[in-house]
Amino acid sequence: MAPEVDTIAPAADTAIAVETVETIEKVDTVVMPPTVVPEVAVEVTEQPDVPEPAPARAAEPIAPSVLSITGLHKRFGDTIAVDGVSLEVREGSFYGIVGPNGAGKTTTLSMVTGLLRPDAGRVVVHGVDAWADPVKAKRTIGVLPDKLRLFDRLTGAQLLHYAGTLRGLNANTVRSRSADLAKAFGIEDALNRLVADYSAGMTKKIALAAAMIHSPRLLVLDEPFESVDPVSAANVIDILQRYVAAGGTVLLSSHGMDLIQRVCDSVAIIVRGQVLASGTIDEVRGEQTLEERFVELAGGRKAAEGMEWLHSFSD
Repeated sequence: MAPEVDTIAPAADTAIAVETVETIEKVDTVVMPPTVVPEVAVEVTEQPDVPEPAPARAAEPIAPSVLSITGLHKRFGDTIAVDGVSLEVREGSFYGIVGPNGAGKTTTLSMVTGLLRPDAGRVVVHGVDAWADPVKAKRTIGVLPDKLRLFDRLTGAQLLHYAGTLRGLNANTVRSRSADLAKAFGIEDALNRLVADYSAGMTKKIALAAAMIHSPRLLVLDEPFESVDPVSAANVIDILQRYVAAGGTVLLSSHGMDLIQRVCDSVAIIVRGQVLASGTIDEVRGEQTLEERFVELAGGRKAAEGMEWLHSFSD
């Protein structure tokens, strides 16, 4: 006979298991109170307005070239006067050329303006080759040459009339512009006098007036302030600065380093027929004055040497 199986125990175990599950479910479903987070006062600081970055500035446009000089050479016999001079003069600039006596400044300017033919090299004025088409190139140039040779048996008024009509101006325009120029240069009272009777300074002024009467785009002036008194020089500088501000271009030579540094925006130093330095005034002089830089490049000495006898003084 098979033993009897106890069927009560499993039922009890089942009841315990059910009770345990129910208890766990009750525990799992207990809702816990929400965690209370203490309020914290937050101070809001107003941010300062930050300006938007300025848009990048476009690069300043480069002014077009008014005068391009490339590889100019000039020899007089065995003497090399100009030895490969190259310069670029841009529209609206006041460009100075400095150098010791005999450096080749006047020879260079004479080749630029068509007064002297170069042995080699090229001169381009407003895009026109000055030697391939000299008539067209010269229409836009006003020239004040070195060692003036004027028609001095003419009166000042006649000289200006000649200069104006030579440039194609009609008589009324010449008359009006002559009066304006004479007033600007302070020579109104001298217009009816012969140029031969003018002082050196007055001769310079009437020649400059003749160079400007046709309103050229480029003025080439060789020593324009030589023999001109300080008051007149200041007046001439003012006229030229206004001319440049309106878009004209001035190329001048001078021995006045202070004047070049004060008036010009660009400069070239020519020594023994060669350009030793060129660029803006600040680029050329660096931390020195223009005169100091010039003396350094030209190999000059600041004090005389070997002249002790000069300090002995005679009785």
